[in-house]
Amino acid sequence: MTIEEVIELLEREYGSRVWQPGKEPIDVLIGTILSQNTSDVNSKRAFESLLSSFGSWESVASAPVEHIAQAIKSGGLSRVKAVRIKQILNKIEEEQVSLSLDFLKSMNISEAKDYLMHLPGVGPKTASCVLLFGLGKPCLPVDTHVFRVAKRLGLIDSKVSLEEAHNLLQEQVPPAKVYQFHLHLIEHGRRVCHARRPCCTECVLKNGCPSSLALQKVAKS
Repeated sequence: MTIEEVIELLEREYGSRVWQPGKEPIDVLIGTILSQNTSDVNSKRAFESLLSSFGSWESVASAPVEHIAQAIKSGGLSRVKAVRIKQILNKIEEEQVSLSLDFLKSMNISEAKDYLMHLPGVGPKTASCVLLFGLGKPCLPVDTHVFRVAKRLGLIDSKVSLEEAHNLLQEQVPPAKVYQFHLHLIEHGRRVCHARRPCCTECVLKNGCPSSLALQKVAKS
């Protein structure tokens, strides 16, 4: 199954997604840090609590780690994330004078991604989220759902690392479809292609999915 076929079938199943970047890049960056190892509900609550407690990123940057951790307690791993958030904000402030990532808009994807990934603890997924959702650049974030589904579909080899997957999938997806592809694979991973017990019989991709076809073959033997 080609990636074009995957994109088309998932669009029929889940509908088209209109790409609407517009969030502040630095908001996306901190929000993505807070989303790690927790639910969307908890990370959103932690983000709102952080901003309501301090009022600005400048105030967060100058606050003690313990105060930041208290504000984001609902998001889990609060101490670890508080240290990371403070380090990132301090680094941006030190290098750019003001706490803004708007300067990345004038860079190409590679340059902007390199800058983001030089920040403390920022990996390819977080950097790609900032580029896609905050800067309107067609850079594909690969989270656990995208990674799992892409492997099962044979879009990337089973031995490929999560970091390698970003570049390999980025090369395959048309820029105009990056946003939709990202959201659709996440939705498909949550609804159908579960980690432990994928619902292959209900999958719109089952006739072209190597993993599903292998299971069907075993069931018939």
